Amino acid sequence: MRSLTTILPLMTAATLATAAIASPSSGPRPREEIPAEYKWDFTAIYPNWEAWETAMKETEAKMEAYAARKGTLASGPQALLDASLASDEIGKLAFKLYRYPQLQRDVDMRNQEIAGRFQRVSALFAKFGVATAWFTPELLAIPQATVERWIAETPGLAPYAFSLLDNYRQQAHVLDEKGERLLSLGSRFNQSPTSIFQELSTSDIKFPKVTLSDGKEITLSPGPYQQILSTNYHQPDRAKAFEAHIGTYAATSNTYAAIYNSILQRSWFSAQARNYPSTLDAALDGNAIPPAVVETLIDTARNGTGPLRRYLRLRQRLLGLESYHLYDGFIPVFKTDKTYPYDSVRELVASSVEPLGPDYVSRFREFISGGRIDVYESPGKRSGAYQAGVYGVGPYLLLNYNDTLDAVFTFAHEAGHALHTVLSNETQPFVNSSYTIFVAEVASTTNERFLLERLLASTDDPKERFLLLQHAVDAIRDTFFTQVLFADFELQAHRRVERGEPITAEVLSKLYLKLLEDYYGDAVKVDPLYRYTWTRIPHFYNTPYYVYQYATCFASSAQLFREMTTGPAESRAAAKERYLTLLRSGGNDHPMNQLRKAGVDLTQRATVQAVVDQLDALVTQMELEAARIQP
Repeated sequence: MRSLTTILPLMTAATLATAAIASPSSGPRPREEIPAEYKWDFTAIYPNWEAWETAMKETEAKMEAYAARKGTLASGPQALLDASLASDEIGKLAFKLYRYPQLQRDVDMRNQEIAGRFQRVSALFAKFGVATAWFTPELLAIPQATVERWIAETPGLAPYAFSLLDNYRQQAHVLDEKGERLLSLGSRFNQSPTSIFQELSTSDIKFPKVTLSDGKEITLSPGPYQQILSTNYHQPDRAKAFEAHIGTYAATSNTYAAIYNSILQRSWFSAQARNYPSTLDAALDGNAIPPAVVETLIDTARNGTGPLRRYLRLRQRLLGLESYHLYDGFIPVFKTDKTYPYDSVRELVASSVEPLGPDYVSRFREFISGGRIDVYESPGKRSGAYQAGVYGVGPYLLLNYNDTLDAVFTFAHEAGHALHTVLSNETQPFVNSSYTIFVAEVASTTNERFLLERLLASTDDPKERFLLLQHAVDAIRDTFFTQVLFADFELQAHRRVERGEPITAEVLSKLYLKLLEDYYGDAVKVDPLYRYTWTRIPHFYNTPYYVYQYATCFASSAQLFREMTTGPAESRAAAKERYLTLLRSGGNDHPMNQLRKAGVDLTQRATVQAVVDQLDALVTQMELEAARIQP
């Protein structure tokens, strides 16, 4: 029995936009003034809160009935099938129970009543995790050959073959029932470091006010800080904003170090408790990913920073800066007043994926037709963008659309996730319907690339083409190189703990500063305060060993896109079908195997090197377009 946290699908989120190249068309508008077609329709999940309450009671009863199955698995294949079917019933209910309050909370974070209901679901899931700790140890007490025979002789068990037999692969890391129960009892306590980080970095943090060169006084919270970096062309203002914003985190770096040390120690405790040689092995084993994938990724990126540095020098030259700093990386090289209204963008993005075939486009158009995308910013709404699946209902997509080019690509990105969910849920039985994050970002970044090609083909204006190419290059910088740098930091920090070395603010800051120097070289003047960047990266505290997957997915999508768009028609068609098969495969195999079937082998250095080569080609194109632009 998988935990409900793994049954629920990924809430796939877009990476942080790097530079808005146009001002938002409008600010937040009252939710009641936004037409229904641009807002979520929750009635597809439950008609009302009364129905949700009824489902809560139904689910709790099913959970109790499931727990009562303890001690029955060895009686034969029917008992195993019954337990698997009961697990599916609970899992399907769990999707709806979780998403109904979670989605409504996210469109108005101020509503404490809904927040309380969401907490009730989380508490119910934690309770169930403790009550079902018996399943895997009891399954593993049955010889693997016996379970394989049961699967062969019992057609109903066929959909569960992968998930059941994968437990035997990890058998050396599963404890007995008492051990599993003990570890499950600590599940809520284990979230304490993350909660402390969130309170320190969000609830209790006090950002300073600064006065910019135009006389305006601004509080340097994350939103205004990013706005200054992406719109203020006066470098001293950007420098002042950087020093005030990062300095706020640096002032409490010892506390952040203590929190991060507890995260690292938690990872090392869990790895040792489950008999793994390292935290990296423990983090990757669930999806059967060889540690060499992460190590090869880091090594190839470290040795492939030449095109990245060339891009930064190009930016410095075009911006006319005497020295180039990391806080200069978000200001657009050229200004534009072009906007992209959502209604026209829907058709633009839909037409961009036509190379994937009429069936894909038909499903895409159906998804964007209304009720499943919450488009515009409103008071209290969660920031950013994400896609969240509801099994049996379909995906929901959150945006804060503001008519900028970044918003267009974010829409394409999240819609890629949504169609991945649609195809997976249509094709796979429930037990195999949830795909891993290791393949999730392939679908989203592939759709972004199709959009880029469509936009480039529609214009010969050198400035517009430069801005489009800049978006693509910034995506590689942020989704590939920055995420690899983060992964490099995480790996080195975890290995220090494994060796019993101390973790302090000074240790972590020296480590991060050295990484900045290694990756950026002399293309950037690294200001001393940047060594404290590790204090403010949420993934370090929320989901350790997660960020490398952004980079591996980017490498995978780059290869798949190339194969679908170059070469003879027959090979392009075959590559497209392999790609769609990947999207339809859900979680029916380990992600490395799924990608190999699609034609991608991430153990090969050449797969990662292809991203470096792609960046090199894009920077060359940017240089050519820049030469065409009149001063």
